Order: sequence, then C-alpha cells, then structure tokens
Amino acid sequence: MNQHLKIDFHTHIISEEYLDLREKYGDNRWPVLEKTCDCGANIIIKGKKFREITNQTWDAEQRIKDMDKEGIDLQVLSPIPVTFSYWSEPEQGLEMAKFQNDFIASITKEYPKRFIGLATVPLQEVDLAIKEMDRAVHELGLKGIQIGSNVNGKNLDDDSLERFFQAAHEWGVPLFVHPWETLGRERMPRHNFMYMVGMPSETALAAGSIIMSGLLDKYPNLKICFAHGGGSLPYLLPRMDKGWNVWPQIRKTKNPPSHYAKLLYFDSLVYDESNLQFMVDRFGVDQIIAGSDYPFLLREAPSGRVVDRLSSLNNTEREKIHGLNALHFLNLDDEQYRRSNEEELVRNEMR
Repeated sequence: MNQHLKIDFHTHIISEEYLDLREKYGDNRWPVLEKTCDCGANIIIKGKKFREITNQTWDAEQRIKDMDKEGIDLQVLSPIPVTFSYWSEPEQGLEMAKFQNDFIASITKEYPKRFIGLATVPLQEVDLAIKEMDRAVHELGLKGIQIGSNVNGKNLDDDSLERFFQAAHEWGVPLFVHPWETLGRERMPRHNFMYMVGMPSETALAAGSIIMSGLLDKYPNLKICFAHGGGSLPYLLPRMDKGWNVWPQIRKTKNPPSHYAKLLYFDSLVYDESNLQFMVDRFGVDQIIAGSDYPFLLREAPSGRVVDRLSSLNNTEREKIHGLNALHFLNLDDEQYRRSNEEELVRNEMR
C-alpha cells in the first residue's frame, strides 16, 4: 500500500478514433492518427511520421494497469501538444479542441477515481479560447487548461493574450504550460535536440515572459505550472535578476524575477536529484508537482522517482510533491481524494 497519495500530473492522451480534419479540410498540416496495430499507431503530419505512439496513449485500461504496477493513484490527462494546432483557422481549432475536451471528459467520468482532466483551447483566437475554457471547466468538469508555450510565435506576455489570463484568474482556472513549436527548431534537425535542448529553452522563455510581464502583479491568484521543471529557468534566474536590476527601463514588475518564480508551479521532470534539489532551493517544495510525461520515451518511470531518491526531503515534503501540491494547484479537496485513494487501495487488496 502506498504511504501517501501519488498523482502523475504530466501525462498525455489522445483518442483512438482521432478526429481527421486533414481529410475534412484538405489540409495535411493537421495531425492524424494512423493505426499500425492494436497496440500502436503513428501520428502523421504533412504526410510524414511525426511520432510513434503505443496503445498506452489512448487505452485507459492499459494506463490503469501501468499505474497499478508503478504505484500511481491518479493521472492528470492532457492532450499531446502537437494537437494544439494554433496555426489553424480559429473555428477549425475550436472544433479540434472541443473533440479532445469531450474525449478527456468522457475518460474522467468513466474512471473518476483514477483520472483528472485538463482541456485545450484555441488560443489563436482569445474570445473562442475563453468560451471553450468556460465550457470545458464549468460544463465538462475538467480541472484546468493546458496551453502551449507560444501562440504562433507570440510569447505568453503578448498583449493579445491578456484577456485569456484575466479570465483564468477570475474563474480560478489553473494553467499548465507545455513547450511546443520550440524556438530555434530550424537549427535542431539532428540529435533529437528539439526534445533535449529546444523544449527546455522554450519553456524557460515562456516562464520568463510570464515572470517579466507584470501579469502576476495584476492577477495575483493566477495559477500557472510549467512542464519539465521549468526547463532552463532555474539556472537563468540570477541572470534575469541581474538584468532587472541594471536595466530599470525594462521593468514591468514591482519585484525582481526570482520573487515571481516562487509564485509559479513546476513539474518534477528533471530526472536527477541534484537538479530537483536546485529546484527546491530556487522555488520551494510547495511549488513542485510530480509528473512523468507518460507514456512517451523521455518519461520518468515511475512518476516521482527522483522525488523518492532525493534524500534531503522528509516524508511530509515528499507527500506534497507526490500528490498534495497537485490537488492544491487544481483546486481539489485533498481529504476527498485521500478517502477515495484509501477506498481504492482496499478494493485492490481484496481482489
């Protein structure tokens, strides 16, 4: 039996019967799913294989088997970032977002004690994005929104996006930022650098944009979590503080960048204990949430392994990172989920 609740905050899911907008709109930029067998498929973009995926990506029962094997009580489900499709016509993007949100909501309703869902929205048109956020959270019961690290090259501090953040603040909707369309990708055709270097750099740029923008002064209750441990942000913060101090003309905030970094959340996907310790020192234990990137190759298995291996953490701190911080971020009642978890564990032992 687990000593405490374990939530994998960072996982991705896609429908096995994925919506084919390539065929509908005659545009091969739309990602489509082509099954290779019952156990796998390829995501195809522009006629080329973008990524191989396994049935873990769509099969809830297989996910639950993996969770039980690895001691994970709940997964937080997010779309695969390439499906954001912010480049598309807004109404078409809304169609794709609705399809994915309906699918994720159906999984969370079928397995309410094993899965929590995040939605996606068409951020290329803020009015539509706000409308779909309203539907996804207040009608479908999804618990937050996953957004990309930029919108067609616009950083997250772009003025055109502020109304979206304002609405998330007013409704108390948490946001999970995942890198996509990474900066410098034209220089990363080899070595899979887009995943290893591009994504951490892109995440730092997204987080830095939020930190420097003044949004967290203006909307103090805004909850934002960044994937992959914030990328290279923890290492860059002293340099950002230095720049904020020596260039007063760039300041849009009351305090230096390191102050606002401690108001953000970050998943724990950094693989290495010294890196996680660095995050704890920079941000504090309460801002870190265990997440694995399940079911992809760069995932941590099991989720939170690095948390368990960091000897400086006490049991209370591990309990926060493994589960309680995720519940707090998602505005969920920890007592309810603790009870649900205990009931599920008892049922499993009786089988």
